[in-house]
Formats: sequence, C-alpha cells, structure tokens
Amino acid sequence: MNELSINPRDNNRQRVVVAMSGGVDSSVAAALLLEQGYEVIGMMMRLWSEPGSGPAAPANRCCTPDQMADARRVADQLGIPFYVADVQQHFRQTIVQFFLDEHDAGRTPNPCVECNRQIRFGYLLDRALALDADFLATGHYARVVQEDGAYLLKQGKDSHKDQSYVLHTFRQSQLAHVLFPVGEYTKDEVRHLARDHGLPVASKQESQDLCFLNDGNYRRFIHDHSTQDHPTGPILDLNERELGRHEGLPFYTIGQRKGLGIAAAEPLFVLGKDTARNALIVGPREALGAGELVARDVNWISGRPPAGPTRAEVKIRYKATPIQSVVTPLDGNQAHVAFSTLVPGVTPGQAAVFYEGDTCLGGGLIRDTVQPINARRKTPTAGSVTNK
Repeated sequence: MNELSINPRDNNRQRVVVAMSGGVDSSVAAALLLEQGYEVIGMMMRLWSEPGSGPAAPANRCCTPDQMADARRVADQLGIPFYVADVQQHFRQTIVQFFLDEHDAGRTPNPCVECNRQIRFGYLLDRALALDADFLATGHYARVVQEDGAYLLKQGKDSHKDQSYVLHTFRQSQLAHVLFPVGEYTKDEVRHLARDHGLPVASKQESQDLCFLNDGNYRRFIHDHSTQDHPTGPILDLNERELGRHEGLPFYTIGQRKGLGIAAAEPLFVLGKDTARNALIVGPREALGAGELVARDVNWISGRPPAGPTRAEVKIRYKATPIQSVVTPLDGNQAHVAFSTLVPGVTPGQAAVFYEGDTCLGGGLIRDTVQPINARRKTPTAGSVTNK
C-alpha cells in the first residue's frame, strides 16, 4: 500500500475523508461537507481488475482512469487534497475470492454488501481514522441518526435510490464515524446541487454492473478465475425425473428460466441447487414461492438482537418490495424469517435485510429457504415449451 502523508489537522475543524469515485454523488458529498465547515480530504481506492496490458486492458469499473481523472478534477476545483489508496490485492483476496467461493458453494452472492463491510467501511474507515479523521463520508443514499445515545441507520430520502440494504452490516462503533451527506436529497436534487456548484460530473451516468466484471459476464469470470471444477450434472424436476444436464451449478441462479436447454409442457424455473448430488432442481413458477428462510452471519445494528420474535419488513434483494414478516433470532448469529405471504426468488447467498419503518435493523445472508408442501406438485411430462 502507498503510505499517505497528510498535514497536521486544524483543531478548530473536524476532519472528514470522503470516498470519491469520480461520480456525482461523492462529488456533491465533498462539496456539501466543505460548505458545512469540515476539513475535507478526498480519497479514491484503486481496486483489483482482471490482468491485461495496453490501453485496452480491463479496469475496475469503480476506478477507471477516466473516473480517477474526474475525481481529481473535482478535488482540484473544490481545493481539497486528493489521494489514491492501492487496495488491489486486499480487494482480490477478500471480495473477488468471496464472490468465487460463494458461487462454488452453490450460492448467489451480493459482493457489494461484502465490499461495504470489508473494504469501504472496514479498510477505508480504519485508514481514515488512522489519518486522524473524525469521519468517513460517502455518496450513499442513506442517513445516520442518533437517538437516546444510539446510532440508527435510516433509509435515504429518495426511496428509489435508498442504499441502506447494502449497508446493513454496520456496527455502532462504525456508525459513530460515518457521514452520508446526500442521504437527505433525491437524485434529481443532487444533480441540481452539482450544477449549482459547477461540478464537471453533474450529468455523469452511473454503472450498475459488478465493478470487477469487465464484460458483465459472471459465468465467464467464474470459468476463468475459479480454481474449482464445475462438473455437469442432472436437471431434476420435483418428481426426481431427469430432464436434461446442466453445465455446472455456479452458472445458474434461482428463478432463472432462459438458458436451461430443456423442454417441458410449461415454463420451468430454477428452484434450487442440490450440491450433494450436483443436481439443478427446476419446477413451475408457483413452486418458486418460499414462506420462510434462515439467515446466517446476521448483524443487528443496535449491537444486540431482539429478545424474541419481532415484526419487521424484510427485503430479500436490493430492489425488492419489503415483505411483512416475523424475524426470530437464533443461536450462532442466525435468524429465522417467516413471511406473511409466499415470496418468489428467495436466493441463498443474497442478503435478507430487516426494517422497522425507515430504520434498518440489520440483516444477514440467506442460508436456505423453506418452501410450502403444496408447491411440490407433479410437473408435466417434457413436451412443448423449451427453456433455452
């Protein structure tokens, strides 16, 4: 890692390190903090990308040369210091390896959750505090509120952009040193603020793809970088009949219909993965619904789980609609979630995040699901519909 040397602080001002990405959100965050009287330092992380050479070499989407140049331009315009921290190997060993390991285990991970836990609010927050900063700020759409001596993680004002789902791993000690300046604004308002400040990134669009997939093809990435074998195996219906052969369990996701290479009298969807038998389980749409799940690695933002079953709204994906549920803490940092209705697409490896109103209570990774008995009906004989 490159060692950073920052001038001694002005004791009359609180110091904030802003995680800059070259995008509009983090740029506006830096501008707002500067206006509020903070001593602002911009910092960008150089993250791992697939090996290559020459001008066409792949770059991590979060820190391309263009994005780094944009972040530096914004910092220069605001008159704040700007530094780059080399986190390539740490990112490769933690986030990329986590992505590969989870897929190898038959799960579908959300590496953005893990990146926030280990990189942004792990490594970078520790780095900021080591530089004598009071806070780390990012451009996330979320809010931190202090009530009765405790820190609460709240949803952002813009419900369409709220990012509290990917921030559910916070501990109290971390929330005490985190700022989300744009959490009180909508995306449109943030763009207006960028234009008002004359920032060159006011109209810049944002990428939605995983940052380390240079072509967006996760199947190709797993094939190229996993050290595990992914043998073919049977595709089974709910009656244990073999309908075809899959190309390797990591290359399929729960709810997938296209690309199965099988024919049936009605559309069939991926319901689950039987890793013990290396089998892909498929069935009709109505069998996708799960009534319960068990989450592992559960974090309660308050620092302690509720004493017993508690009512909460639960999101099973970033953009999913919250479902009224009963969440029951279990031993071993686990929790049982009972939904008020059947929920399709509940996927092991994704995060289940718990809310009370606009307050994020915490969450964990989906370990497994429980499907209702009546979903396990006989499926039609292979025939007219092709899942290709």
